[in-house]
Amino acid sequence: MTPAPAAATRPDAPAAVPGGPGPGRLRRATVLAGLLAALAAAALASLALGSVRIPPGQVLDALTGRAAPSPYRTIVLDVRLPRVLLGAVVGAGLAVVGTVLQTLVRNRLADPFLLGISSGASTGAVLVIVLGIGASTALALPAGAFAGSLLALVLVHGLARQGSTMTGPRLVLAGVAVSYVLSALTTLLLVTAGRPEHFQEALHWSLGGLGSARWDTLALPAAVLALGTGALLALARPLDLLLTGEQDATALGLDAGRFRAAVFVLASLVTAVMVAASGAVGFVGLMAPHAARLAVGAPHRGLLPVAALGGAVALVVADLGARTLAAPQDIPVGVLTALTGGPFFLWLMRRRPEGAAP
Repeated sequence: MTPAPAAATRPDAPAAVPGGPGPGRLRRATVLAGLLAALAAAALASLALGSVRIPPGQVLDALTGRAAPSPYRTIVLDVRLPRVLLGAVVGAGLAVVGTVLQTLVRNRLADPFLLGISSGASTGAVLVIVLGIGASTALALPAGAFAGSLLALVLVHGLARQGSTMTGPRLVLAGVAVSYVLSALTTLLLVTAGRPEHFQEALHWSLGGLGSARWDTLALPAAVLALGTGALLALARPLDLLLTGEQDATALGLDAGRFRAAVFVLASLVTAVMVAASGAVGFVGLMAPHAARLAVGAPHRGLLPVAALGGAVALVVADLGARTLAAPQDIPVGVLTALTGGPFFLWLMRRRPEGAAP
């Protein structure tokens, strides 16, 4: 009797095993089509609504190039469209990474921010703000956030490795430890700086937001999303093997330790780029994978595209709320994702009381 059936029914394991019965291609195609329609509707609403409301007809004219130069056209093409596209890219990236991390650590409560990368990005950004590094350069803050994210990646990866292997529990513990240390360092930087304006700027960035989106800041996250998602789709079969348990995966020829380490690095790099572009937006990488599994099951070849589109829709809708609920004030989008993701996290904990250990 093999351990695979037990792994499939464990409370903290993904809901299905590779090779098991799942939704057919028609169902996956239907879900994808529905998500694409939802994303298009959310994007159109985001382009039309805000502190300045633009009629949908004028939005479509601007998108198709039929609109004459006007303030409305400028708002749609130069302000809101890059923001909507960045929201879709970041939401998709966080959802894809969350899906993979939940498989790697065999913990349904995992998301990209479990790894401490968000705290690293915050530390890097706050360091740029406090020291005034490249104050006249628009890319200084994202560059600092990206450097902090990479530092967190190196620290977590080094702490989690034990010889040539990396286990889920060590990965979780390393991520939590690094997150606490870097959060304390961020607070220390702000306190010792002694300038109130630094608190305001750092707080807004650390809570996440898409207000700084521009066409020149969109290319890198979009390219990383495409390459990262393509690579993870190519690894769908080995990821499915991990669902059966590490022993079974090893028996089927997978070097689980090395594979987990390599995918962890890839997922962390994708997360670093997304956080550097948008700030710390939490819970999208937790909620979207669960919704995707309910829709199409656990095998990754069908799961990853659905999770990506679900994350894109979720963050575009959240950003629309951030821009309109208190217009003309722009609420950090991370506040809204936390207000919805926090209760979801608590519900998930009550539903799976065994906790995080695989």
